[in-house]
Amino acid sequence: MPVNAGRLLRVDLSSRKISTEEIPETVARDFIGGRGYGIKYLYDEQPGGIDPFGEKNRLIFITGPLAGTMAQGVSRWMVCTRSPLTGAFARSVCGADFGAWLKFSGYEVIIVEGKSEKPVYLHLADDKCRILGAQEIWGQNTKETQSWLNNAHGKNTRSACIGPAGEKLVKYAAIVSDRRTAGRCGTGAVMGAKNLKAIAISAQRKSFLADQQEFESLAREQIDIIRNNPGFKNHKEWGTTSTQDITNEIGIFPVKNFRYGQLENYKKILGAEYRKLRTGDMGCYSCPARCGKVHTVPSGPYAGAHSEGPEYESIWAFTGPINSHNIEASIAADELCDDLGMDTISAGSSIGFAYELYEKGLLKKSDTDGLELVYGEHTPMVELIKKIGRREGIGDLLAEGSKRAAASIGNGAEIASIQVKGLELPAYEPRGAKSQGYNYATASIGASHCYGYAGQDIFGSPIPHPTDRFSEENADIVIYNQDNSAYKETGVICSFAGGWGWVPGLFGKMLKAARGIDAYADNAYLVKVGERMWNLERAFNIREGFSRKDDSLPARMRTERLHTLRAKGEGQIVSHQEEFLDKYYHLRGWTKDAVPTAEKLEVLGLGFTVKDIGAK
Repeated sequence: MPVNAGRLLRVDLSSRKISTEEIPETVARDFIGGRGYGIKYLYDEQPGGIDPFGEKNRLIFITGPLAGTMAQGVSRWMVCTRSPLTGAFARSVCGADFGAWLKFSGYEVIIVEGKSEKPVYLHLADDKCRILGAQEIWGQNTKETQSWLNNAHGKNTRSACIGPAGEKLVKYAAIVSDRRTAGRCGTGAVMGAKNLKAIAISAQRKSFLADQQEFESLAREQIDIIRNNPGFKNHKEWGTTSTQDITNEIGIFPVKNFRYGQLENYKKILGAEYRKLRTGDMGCYSCPARCGKVHTVPSGPYAGAHSEGPEYESIWAFTGPINSHNIEASIAADELCDDLGMDTISAGSSIGFAYELYEKGLLKKSDTDGLELVYGEHTPMVELIKKIGRREGIGDLLAEGSKRAAASIGNGAEIASIQVKGLELPAYEPRGAKSQGYNYATASIGASHCYGYAGQDIFGSPIPHPTDRFSEENADIVIYNQDNSAYKETGVICSFAGGWGWVPGLFGKMLKAARGIDAYADNAYLVKVGERMWNLERAFNIREGFSRKDDSLPARMRTERLHTLRAKGEGQIVSHQEEFLDKYYHLRGWTKDAVPTAEKLEVLGLGFTVKDIGAK
C-alpha cells in the first residue's frame, strides 16, 4: 500500500514566494498529522526567541489525514504558531468546512512566513495559490469579509479570516471560518501582524486515501456506531448549551472571577432557557451532530442579536465572570466576538478581571471610559467587548490579556489575573475539579480545557479508573487525558466525536487506511505518538524560556478557599501543587525541573532536542 503523507504549501509574504513540498514519510510515521505536524514543523523551522509578531514567526494551518471524507467528526483544522499572548507554543482548533476544503485543495499544511507590506489574502484554486490585495476588506468584520470572498470567488469557496481584533493585534484575537473560531492563544493577531486578512479556498471534492475501499468500509462502521450512541444523541439535541446545568450543580461554574463555583439562581441560565431562543442549528463538514445551536433575541435591548452560540464556554464567559443571568446579553456578546474575531474565553475572563478591580477600587470610572463595572450589570460588558476589539480606551489595556493588564495596573491586581502561562482559564473551577486544574497548570499552551479534558472529574467517567475530583493524587489521570487528547488531534478529530464510542481502535484503522502506515492500527503506538507530541511541545517551551515555575495554577486557587453557595466543594483549595508536579514529572520521565530527560527523549525519537534544552 503506498504511503500518503500529504502535501505542504509554503507562502513567504515578504518575498511573495510560493512553493509546494511532499511531507516526508518519516514525519507522517512519527507524528501522523494535525497537531503532530504542527509542533514538528514549528520546532524544526523556528529557533527560540522569535518575536510572535515578527516576520520569522511561522503561522501554520493544518488539517488531518481524515478530513474531507465520509468519516464523521474528523474534518476540523488548527493553527500552530508562537503565541503573542503567552510566548509559548500555540495550538488553536476550529471547525466548519475549511478543513475539508483545505484537504480538497491537495494540501494538509500551509506554512505562512514573512509579512506583506500591504493587506493581502491568499486564494487557493486549481492547485494554484495567489497572493491578492485585501485593501477593500481590511477593516471589515468576519461576516462581511467572508461574504465578500464568496462573492469574489464563487459558492465553492470556504475561508478563514480575521476581523478588526486581529488587525489591531488584540493578543487573543481569533481566526474565524463561517461562525466557528480558532479562538485560543491569539493566532488571529499573528495573522494580523503579517497583514494577512484571509485564506480563501475554492475547490471541488477530491479523495486522498491510500486504501479507498477499506476506508469507506470503516467509515460506514463508524457512522453506525455514532448514530446509536446515547452521547451523540444528547449532543445532537443540546450541543454544549446545557453543560452549565451540570457545572453549577456540582459547584465548578466560576463566578465573580473565580471566587465562587456556583451562580446564584443559576436556573435562569439553564440549557432549557437558551432552548427557548433557539432558531436553528449548524454543523461542521461531514458531521451529523450539528451541535452549533443558533439563538436569536426577539425583543428588548439586544433585539436582533443572532449567533451560532453561545456554547458552554461562551455562555459562561458572558454570565459567570460578571455575575449576570442575562441570556440575551450573552448572545449579543457572542455575536460581537465572532464578528470582531476574538476569543470569548479570554475576552470574558479579562472583563471579569476588570469588574473585580472596579469593585476593589483599583479601576475607577475615570479609567473605564465612564462605564460602571458593577456585578450583575451586563451593558458595560457588551460595551467593553466593542472597545477591546478595536483597542479603544480601556479596551486597549484589556486587549493585552489579564496578565499584562495586571502588571500595568499593579497594586495587587495580579491576584485577579486568572491565567496559566498568560492564557486565561476556561469555564471549570480547578478547586472543584483538580485533575482538570492540573491539566491547566501543565498544558503546553496554558489553561485549556480541551488539552486534557478531565471527564472523570466533570462527568464521572470511569476510564481509565474512577477518581475523586477533589484529590490531588491523580497525576496518572492527567497524563492519560493529555496524551490521548494529543493523538486524537492528529486526526483532527472533534473532541466530542472522540467520546461517541468509536475511538481508539476504529480511529487507528481509519488512519492506516488513509495514510497507508500499518503502525497506526496499534492503539499503543498512537498513545506513544501523543506522548512524543507532548515532549516536543515541552521542548519548544523550554527553548522559549519556560520552566517549572510556569506550571502553576493562579495564586487564588492556592491561597483562597472556594465558595459554592450550596454545592459540594465548599472550602476546597489547591494545597499540594508542588507534590503533584513532582509526581507528574516523575511519571512523564522528566526531571524535577520539568525538563524531559535525555533518555526519555531518545526513546521517543526526539534526540535532536537534547542539546537545545540541556536535557541530562
